[in-house]
Amino acid sequence: MDDRYSADVLSPGWREAGRRIIPTQEATRDLVVEEIATGFCGAVIRVEKKIVTLEDRHGKLRLFPLGSGFLIDGRPVTLVAPTMAAALGRVRTASGSTAVPNAPARVARASRIFVEGRHDAELVEKVWGADLRIEGVVVEYIEGVDNLDEILREFRPGPGRRVGVLVDHLVPGSKESRIADAVERGPFAANVLVVGHPFVDVWQSVKPARVGLTAWPDVPRSVEWKHGICAALGWPHEEQADIARAWQRILGRVRTFADLEPQLLGRVEHLIDFVTAE
Repeated sequence: MDDRYSADVLSPGWREAGRRIIPTQEATRDLVVEEIATGFCGAVIRVEKKIVTLEDRHGKLRLFPLGSGFLIDGRPVTLVAPTMAAALGRVRTASGSTAVPNAPARVARASRIFVEGRHDAELVEKVWGADLRIEGVVVEYIEGVDNLDEILREFRPGPGRRVGVLVDHLVPGSKESRIADAVERGPFAANVLVVGHPFVDVWQSVKPARVGLTAWPDVPRSVEWKHGICAALGWPHEEQADIARAWQRILGRVRTFADLEPQLLGRVEHLIDFVTAE
């Protein structure tokens, strides 16, 4: 017969017999965890004095003490402060590139990236700013692409003086696509690259979940798009200052490239590669 009982109750390990071991997990930035007692689920924003700050998908912040009482993918973990080595080993820029600590900004290249508006420029700076400073690439907004041909003739692209252009709503049959086609046939085609995303506005390139939506609302063509979005979200939109505040609210939800749609990510990376090619 099997011996159901140990012959020696004081044998090594008797206290741990049958006990479930909960693994520890370093609270590194952007790690998504759930706090068991409240059910609050969010990404790690920072760790200070044994307190971890989590941000949920609506942008709400909550503070919790490090320790037990957290879940990752439904499994319990004990959160601990990240070690210095772990923090240094995982340092990434917002675009996902490996960060270069204390690297000075490179002297600006002659090449440029043009974007249509201020919001486009602010979004590119927030996600790719560190990379662009390392590469010495300046991003300028040109307030639309209607005068792109004139802007290029004034800039005079050439070898070592390339131009990348990011265009909103670059879809077949659009005004933007006709402008891009004209550039490809123009005198500067070899040193100019025009790419674009399919979204009506760069706001749409932010994943809707970052502002608590499952999808961006449909806005009738008779309504100015930004105003329509603000109205659908219940945000003020009567004045231009309201639109500016709405954008800052959206931009504030963007932390890394993971908060943006891939249709924008690939286009910006393509432009950076193009203007930095030797």
